[in-house]
Amino acid sequence: MRILNPNYIYINGDFKENIAVAFNSKIESIDNIEKLKEKYQDVEVIDCGKNSVLYPGFINTHVHLEFSANRTTLKYGNFMRWLYSVIDNRDELLNRCDNAMMQRACEDMLSSGITTFGAISSFGTELEVCEKTPQKVIFFNELIGSNMAYIDALYNDFLVRVKASKEAIENGIIPAIAMHSPYSVHPVALKRALEVAKANNMPISAHFLESPEEREWFEDGSGEFLEFFKKYFNTTQPMTTIDEFLSYFDNTPTHFTHLTQAKEKELKYISKNGHSIAHCPRSNRFLGCGKLDLEKVQELDILFSVATDGLSSNSSLNIFDELYSAIMIHNGEDLIKLSKLLISSVTTQPAKIFNLNSGEIEEGRDADFAIIKLADTPSSLNDIALYTILHTKKVNSLFISGEQII
Repeated sequence: MRILNPNYIYINGDFKENIAVAFNSKIESIDNIEKLKEKYQDVEVIDCGKNSVLYPGFINTHVHLEFSANRTTLKYGNFMRWLYSVIDNRDELLNRCDNAMMQRACEDMLSSGITTFGAISSFGTELEVCEKTPQKVIFFNELIGSNMAYIDALYNDFLVRVKASKEAIENGIIPAIAMHSPYSVHPVALKRALEVAKANNMPISAHFLESPEEREWFEDGSGEFLEFFKKYFNTTQPMTTIDEFLSYFDNTPTHFTHLTQAKEKELKYISKNGHSIAHCPRSNRFLGCGKLDLEKVQELDILFSVATDGLSSNSSLNIFDELYSAIMIHNGEDLIKLSKLLISSVTTQPAKIFNLNSGEIEEGRDADFAIIKLADTPSSLNDIALYTILHTKKVNSLFISGEQII
């Protein structure tokens, strides 16, 4: 048993002073320091330091570790330009991305306070790294394949990867399933995979309505995706529609990623069916995809997370970089309100989305903590979220299930 004694604590969606936390692998008690010392005598008290803020460990719901080798290879500025560059350079990037590189990516996430992340895995190559990293990992086995001739082979490979992730549960892996996107997964395979997810109560994720080109393809069967599918798949017709794709996930809460091109109709459907959204501001900006309608997302009470995506479409996996970018991108929102909302999007909201026993400082929750130190005493408790996002790059201390990692 130990006690953390910060200056400020993020609790119940707000910031408070003079509250300490007693914990082992889980949070045992929350009270002022004098009462906790009286209750738990002769235990170590960790003074978090001047201007310290205690947060729940941060949660990054959407990361592609397999493309961590990319720096100046892939092309940005337009989604199709990027997609063609991925196809041209995929094998070379995957070959360069060894376990050591993926481990460094996990360590980079640790340094910014990420105690849980969602790994979107196309090939299963990062499972060993995810088993060894201190973080908890929601391991999304991704299904991809639109050519009916190869569906059985791709689906069988998918099942092998799902089985491997299920066998890694004792190493901190939460097995999960991802559908790549409506344009890249044949409906036959998608329906099969959803049955697997339902039977095993697995979390589900899917890229959806990321780019203007994707929307044009599904609405009109035209645009740059038409040339893409002609070239690579010898087809000129979309496999599904926007509405049909969404309907496959009815009664199956799904974490849809991006949705920069979603209209009010789709967002209302997502809200009605209890789905959620992974919002990746920098990735969307770098690929020229637009931005999520955050105002409408709030209005419809849709749970969302802010996530970094992978280094195939980002410059870092630092969650503070992502939160800072979100502040700049959503420039019409009230700054203080937005800052608090963004903090909840990497703590409370993703914990609710994936039913994690973390994301909040509450008795009985896992003792996952990120501690940062502000450069100076905050002038107002109400501004701490903003000050954190503006002035933090790395955490000062990090605990996962009560074990100090940093």
